[in-house]
Amino acid sequence: MRWFSKQRAEAGYFAIGSILFALGAVMAEIPSVSLTVTGITFVAGSVFFTVAALTQWLLCGRPRFAGWRGGPASDWWSSAIQFAGTLCFNLSTTAALLQLTTVDGQPSYWRPDVYGSAAFLISSVMAFNACAMRDRLWDPEARVWRVAWFNLLGSVFFAISAIAARSEPGSVNSVNPTLDNVGTFVGALGFLIAALLMAPRPTTVRGE
Repeated sequence: MRWFSKQRAEAGYFAIGSILFALGAVMAEIPSVSLTVTGITFVAGSVFFTVAALTQWLLCGRPRFAGWRGGPASDWWSSAIQFAGTLCFNLSTTAALLQLTTVDGQPSYWRPDVYGSAAFLISSVMAFNACAMRDRLWDPEARVWRVAWFNLLGSVFFAISAIAARSEPGSVNSVNPTLDNVGTFVGALGFLIAALLMAPRPTTVRGE
């Protein structure tokens, strides 16, 4: 039952974080919404992502590097890299909140950073290898294809947002702010669906 509660908490943290990122992307498109409120929303989303990623990483267990390969290794590294990515988002969202401003009529708020987005992409790809060897994982239901696909979808759109957030030469403005926000929103929806799908059902509990 303890395992069930932890995995359910993991899914819940990811879901809340995803909702906050999606909400932040919508708020960023509404001029009447305070930049500070938008910034705080993104920071809160990144914190929930970090707690969720850390929970997932700890559930993978301690790595045994000697002869440790295949599904368990991919599962552990996927979770570890994802956790590192969330830390990047913690730093970038906090930095964006502390540097809120409006330049040339364009508000400056958080956008997915390259490092965090790259970590999420790598993590998502490694999760597919873990899915291919589910029978060797600590829990066969911990990695399933539909969750992996939606996580990859979220990672791809966060990466698109990071690319769109690149500054124009000689300016701090985003190359394509609308695409940036759309990428963040769609990516967050992908992560939300994955979180809802990974939430364990009572029938999946293996024991007390």
